[in-house]
Parts: sequence; C-alpha cells; structure tokens
Amino acid sequence: MSRTFAIIKPDAVERSLAGRIISRIESEGLRIVALKRIYMTRKQAEGFYAEHRERPFFGSLTDYMCSGPCYVAVLEGDNAQPRWREIMGATNPADADKGTIRKELAVDPEKNSVHGSDSEDSASREISYFFADIEIA
Repeated sequence: MSRTFAIIKPDAVERSLAGRIISRIESEGLRIVALKRIYMTRKQAEGFYAEHRERPFFGSLTDYMCSGPCYVAVLEGDNAQPRWREIMGATNPADADKGTIRKELAVDPEKNSVHGSDSEDSASREISYFFADIEIA
C-alpha cells in the first residue's frame, strides 16, 4: 500500500463534479483516507506551487487555485501515485487518453479539474503540506 495526494480543483467543484470524481477514485480501487474542502489562500497556493514560481503560468495558476473552494485528499492503494496519475490523464485534456478524468471533465490545461502528485517524494511533501498525521485515517 502506498499513498498519494490529490486535489479536486475549483473548476470541478464549481461545476458540481466532486462527487463524480470521488466515486471514480473509489471505483478504481483507491481509498480516500483523508479529505477536506478548503479555500486555498494565496500564500498556500504560492507555497504549494513554489517549484513553478519562474514559469510563465505561475500567476494564473495561483490565481485560479484561490478562485473558489477545492478538495484536498490523501489516496491510498497499490501503486497509488502512478495509478492516480493514470486515472487523471495528461495535464492537457486534449492529450489525455479517452476515459480519463481530464479527457472527460477538464476545461483546459490549467482548469483541468484534478491534481495528482508526480512522484512518491512529491506525494509525501504535498500530503504533509495540507494534512497533519492525525487527520489521516
């Protein structure tokens, strides 16, 4: 068993897709061991995406992540991190495989409905960014 981090982003929450995404997570064999709805602050968004600070999309990405509520979650299962990436699909929904969340639900490369850790190390860092150990059941 391993863990990974997920976000149901503001565009998906605004379009009432959180339940559908959660159902998909569970139907794919991943367990949600922590989940909370938050309004990400500018400081949180900038800290979370700090590795992208020098990229041209940093400002619009952090603006977007502060634009409405989102859900942050810890997922658990066999090969959780690569499995969640597979379920999500490519960052750009135009490049995502048929049947993935981003192909079916995303608006564009930025408003792509979900986030997932890109490595085991990122998963560990991202989980601890939003969750204390006591919050993970």
